[in-house]
Amino acid sequence: MRVIVVGAGKVGKHIAGDLSRAGHDVLVLDVDRRVVDSAKASDETPGVEFRVADACEVSQLEAAGLAGADVVAAVTGDDEDNLVVSLLAKQEFGVPRVVARVNHPKNEWMFNETWGVDVSVSTPHLLTALVEEAVTVGTLVRLLQFEGGKAGLEEVTLAESSPAAGQQVAELRLPRNCTIVAVLRDRSVIVPRGDTKLEVGDEVIVLATADAEDDVRAALIGS
Repeated sequence: MRVIVVGAGKVGKHIAGDLSRAGHDVLVLDVDRRVVDSAKASDETPGVEFRVADACEVSQLEAAGLAGADVVAAVTGDDEDNLVVSLLAKQEFGVPRVVARVNHPKNEWMFNETWGVDVSVSTPHLLTALVEEAVTVGTLVRLLQFEGGKAGLEEVTLAESSPAAGQQVAELRLPRNCTIVAVLRDRSVIVPRGDTKLEVGDEVIVLATADAEDDVRAALIGS
C-alpha cells in the first residue's frame, strides 16, 4: 500500500515508521527543510522516504505522486493545513482514503466529507471517550467516528439491567446498519457469532451508523 503522510513531526514520523515496518511504501512530506533533514538523519524510520514539499500546493502534491497514493494522512500541527491537504487529496487526486488529525477540538466539526476527510482523529475527544469507556457502565460511548460522523465505533459495558444480558447476539435483532464487532470479557477478546451469549460486565464494541444509535441503545441498554 502506498501511503503519503503530510507532517514530519513526532506524530508523522511515528506513523510513518509503524507503516513502513508493516511493509507499506511510505512517503512523508513537510514544508520545513530542517525538520525533513533531521528526520532523514535519524535511524528511527528506516525505509521511509522524506521530502521537502508544501502540501497545500497542488503542483507539489502532483510532483510527490499523490495520484498514486492509496491513503493520505494529514497530521500536521495546523488544522487549516490538514483540511486543505485533505480537500486537495480527495478532490484533485481522488485518493481513496484520507485520514486527518484534529489538533483543536473546536475544529472537529469541519473534518468531514465536505473537506475530503474520510476519518478524523481528535486526540482530546478520543482520550475523553477512553476515560468514559473505562469508568462508565450502561452508557453508550463513541470511541471513533467515520465518514464525517455518519458511522461510529461505540462501546457499552453491559449493566445488570441490560436487556442484552443473557441473550445471544442473534436474538438482539439489531438493524442491518450496525454490527457487534467484538466483546471484551475477562481481559479476553471474543469475536462474536450469532450464538455468542452476552453477559453482565461485557464490554460490547459496536460499529453503527448514526441513525442506528437509538436501536443499539435500546438493545444493549434499554429504556
